Amino acid sequence: MHPTPYVFFNGTCRAAMETYAAIFDATPEMMPASAMGDAFPVPDDKKDWIMHASLKIGAGDLMASDDIFGTSGAMQGASVMLSYPTVAEAKTIFEKLSDGSEITMPFAPTFWSLGFGTLTDRFGVHWMVGSDETPDSA
Repeated sequence: MHPTPYVFFNGTCRAAMETYAAIFDATPEMMPASAMGDAFPVPDDKKDWIMHASLKIGAGDLMASDDIFGTSGAMQGASVMLSYPTVAEAKTIFEKLSDGSEITMPFAPTFWSLGFGTLTDRFGVHWMVGSDETPDSA
């Protein structure tokens, strides 16, 4: 078993998952709120919001949803961590996620990795991206 991050958006889930699909060369699965039927009445202005989405990233999954029945605040206290075998792979993903983001730690060598950085993307999701290559392995 492995934990799966599940992130919430306020009407931008579709755009976020389509962006991540392009970055990670994957195909998202998305179910609109309108698919919930009569069991869960959805306001008309939110029927095209996403009730559930998933995206395969490597051997893991990222799941997401629009917060249809509430108003989620900004994502706090958690990040999605990605670790790649090489610095080149990690840096490429970090740069792709950086578009429109706030970089909180520029991608650079650290004492634990030859490349690591953190950012909050334009959708409000916190990411940590690093390389498995360590200073000891160089």
